[in-house]
Amino acid sequence: MPTVKCNVANCVYWGEGNNCQADSILVEVDQHANEDYDMSASGNLIEDALHKDQARHNAETCCHTFRSKH
Repeated sequence: MPTVKCNVANCVYWGEGNNCQADSILVEVDQHANEDYDMSASGNLIEDALHKDQARHNAETCCHTFRSKH
């Protein structure tokens, strides 16, 4: 698995050295930032999360894997 860096320390998947500890990562375009997509336990996209979008710039993307520690 590739190394995924994350600076959001209040995420349950945040690990020492700013390493993401999630088994899978879902990155989405900002247009869908408020959606609550679900992934299967195996990390596969299901239902509404199974779609394709295009971003013109990295600023148009967001991480849906974030889950608050609190």
